[in-house]
Amino acid sequence: MAPDVNKWIVADPAICDGKPCVKGTRIPVDLLLDKLAAGESFEQVLEAHPRLTDEALKAAIAFASQNLKADLVYPVEQKVRG
Repeated sequence: MAPDVNKWIVADPAICDGKPCVKGTRIPVDLLLDKLAAGESFEQVLEAHPRLTDEALKAAIAFASQNLKADLVYPVEQKVRG
């Protein structure tokens, strides 16, 4: 079952300039995604952030997924090889 995003992810203008963060921390969702995208394992991310739980990390990923499903188109610049 997917984690409850509303339980774990909050956006408060007074914390991290309003970036979505894990509740009760100053750990932004984008930082967690960057770490995972860079090849860090769940275990490495959790070890680096002792206040973070497995469920909270999964909620951060679910939050990102939900937000990418919005009715927006995200252009991706493609480099032309020549």
